[in-house]
Amino acid sequence: MSRLLHLDRSLEDLEGTRRPEPAAGATRLVRNVHALRGVQVGALTVDDLRTLIAQDVGLPFLLPVALEVLRTDPLAEGKYYEGDLLSVVLTADIGRFLDRADRP
Repeated sequence: MSRLLHLDRSLEDLEGTRRPEPAAGATRLVRNVHALRGVQVGALTVDDLRTLIAQDVGLPFLLPVALEVLRTDPLAEGKYYEGDLLSVVLTADIGRFLDRADRP
């Protein structure tokens, strides 16, 4: 993963946005995604990547990281089952990722 230049920055830093704290009644998933947006990309675990990609969060930055993980371990396992990272990468909203990547 050393070729990826943004590993020492968080999604908040990379996207230039800080979202307000989740509402008091927010689900655990919403609170978790909010917290993970502030973690350095290089410090995210396989399960963190799985969670964020499944929610279509930070795809331009996280899909390349996930692909590096999958290159060395195609069945990388997060919280649920062997290959769960691959599953979310294959079902991610790639169109949204490509739209952002093609913009100047």
